[in-house]
Order: sequence, then structure tokens, then C-alpha cells
Amino acid sequence: MTTPAAKLDQGIHVMHLFYRVDRVAWAGLAAGESARAQQRLETLTTQNANPSHPRIMSYANIGGKADLAFILFAAELGEIGRLHRALEACFPPGTLQRVYTYLSVTELSEYMPTEEDNKARLLAEKLEPGTEPYEKRIAELAASKKEYEHYRLYPEMPDWEVMSFYPMNKRRQGADNWYVLDFATRKKLMGGHARVGRKYGGRVTQLISGSTGIDDWEWGVTLMAHQVDALKEIVYEMRFDEVSARYGDFGEFYINLRLGPAALWDHLLL
Repeated sequence: MTTPAAKLDQGIHVMHLFYRVDRVAWAGLAAGESARAQQRLETLTTQNANPSHPRIMSYANIGGKADLAFILFAAELGEIGRLHRALEACFPPGTLQRVYTYLSVTELSEYMPTEEDNKARLLAEKLEPGTEPYEKRIAELAASKKEYEHYRLYPEMPDWEVMSFYPMNKRRQGADNWYVLDFATRKKLMGGHARVGRKYGGRVTQLISGSTGIDDWEWGVTLMAHQVDALKEIVYEMRFDEVSARYGDFGEFYINLRLGPAALWDHLLL
């Protein structure tokens, strides 16, 4: 059967999947079936281990909300659907219980600095248009913007030890309605929000993927770090920022440890 092509104009699809293992069903597997399931998953993840996409990243969920967690990346909607089904097919029928799924797409923020913003910034730095220092800085800012946009749309997420995922909305309650604010106000608020995030460069890497009209929340937030305390600190500090304190609503948090299939089996005692 031919699957219709459904690509994005820009960016890729992202799917977060969380599962619990049915221990009773697993205990009833025939001899060798657990090892074969592990090998199937090993093969699938190895075949989809590109820097950006298609890619499957596997995790153990910590804290009991789930057992297994996966992030899938694919350029085309049918492709990410196939990866999803191929992933579940690695496991014997009846042994996985789906806990939570989230579908989103990578996107550019509408609040990113524009060329006019960069020019105003350089004028504030007392650089004169047409001078060598000005032209050098404007070229650097343009190159940085282009690189940032590329990796926002086609992320190459690091294999860091810890991954946190949670969905979020912008609030629409009474006077705290994000969507009735004018663009200039929203951009100013998001600029302050971004400055907090940049303080954690090197400690936390983030992916903000959009899901308006796609899933039940508006954004999915994926944070990766080497240590849990970095995740705790950034989320705590962000909550004092007005964008979160006044206009943010958050879903459940899932904390996960990056493990390949063999390590997953050992961790889950499968």
C-alpha cells in the first residue's frame, strides 16, 4: 500500500512515546522471546540513528509513570507513523501498555530577532552602518540566526544522560490571556524568558516543538541534561519569569534516563 506523502513546508515531525511493560504477559513469553525482542529493537534503533532524522532515541522512565520512553524524529507524517508501528512491533503482542503519546512538529519562534532588530542592536552598540566593524557584526548575527533556525527546525539532540518531557499551554484565563496581548508585548516577555534559558547553555539543551491543532497541548518541551539538578534549576527559575508565572499551564513531567536496548533490558530486568 502506498502511503500519501505529507511533508511539512519546514521542519520535521516529533513523537514522544511512553509505555509500561505488562509483567504478567512478559513472564509468560516463550524461551528466547525476550532476547529476540531486544534484538529487534536494537536493529530498529540502529537503522534510525541519524544525527537529526529519521531517528529513534530510547530511554528508561524514572519515577514509575512508565517503564520505557522513546522520541521519534521523521520528516514525513507517514514515516513517523511507520516508525511508531515498527517500534511497537518489536515487542511481543500484549506486553506493552501505552501510557502517553505526544505528536508535535519542530518550528521557528515568531519572537526571534529580525534583521531590523539586529540593526537596532548594533546602533545601540554605537556601531556605524557601512563601517568594517558594523558589517562584520551584522554578518555574524545573520550567520548565527541562520544556524539557529536550522537546528531549531532540524534538531540534532545530544545523547545526554537525562531527558525531561512535559507539555504546556499559554493561559487564556480572564486578565491572564496570552492571546489578547499585542505582539510587541509578547515578544518583549519572551525575550526575558529566553535570557533565563541562555544562562543554562552547556548544562541544558532544549527542544520546543509545536502541537497546536495536532495534539491536546500547544507545545511539547524536551530538556536534556547531564544531571537532574540542572533540569530542576532551570524549571524553577523559569517559573519566576512572567511568561511562566502568569501565562503558563503545564502538564505532567516525565524524567527519563538515556539507555540503549541492551541497557534497557538490564535496567527493567527483562
